[in-house]
Amino acid sequence: MIKLAFGLVFAASCFAGTFIGQISDSACGASHSKMTGQHGKSDRDCTLGCIKGGSKYVFVSGGSVYQIDNQSFADLEKRAGQMVEVTGDMKGDTITVSKISKK
Repeated sequence: MIKLAFGLVFAASCFAGTFIGQISDSACGASHSKMTGQHGKSDRDCTLGCIKGGSKYVFVSGGSVYQIDNQSFADLEKRAGQMVEVTGDMKGDTITVSKISKK
C-alpha cells in the first residue's frame, strides 16, 4: 500500500507539457535590470554574457525560475533572452527541454 502511494506522488510531480516563458540565466533569473549595463542592453546580450561568465540557462515562466536539466540543448543559445514556447518534462523546479520555439 505504501509503495503504491509513493508511486502516485512521484508520478504527479513529473509531467510533460508545453510552457510559455523566457530563456534567461541563473545570475539574473527573472530580471536582467541589474546586469544589462555590464553585458549589453538587451535581455539576449545579458543572458549570453552571463552564460559566458559561468551561469547556467534557466527558464522563467509566471514569475518562477526553473532550472534546465539539459544545458547543452542546441536551441538554448539561439533563443537566449527571448520569449519562447518550451516543450519538455517538468520535475519539481527542473525542466528537461525537448523543443523550443519562438513565441
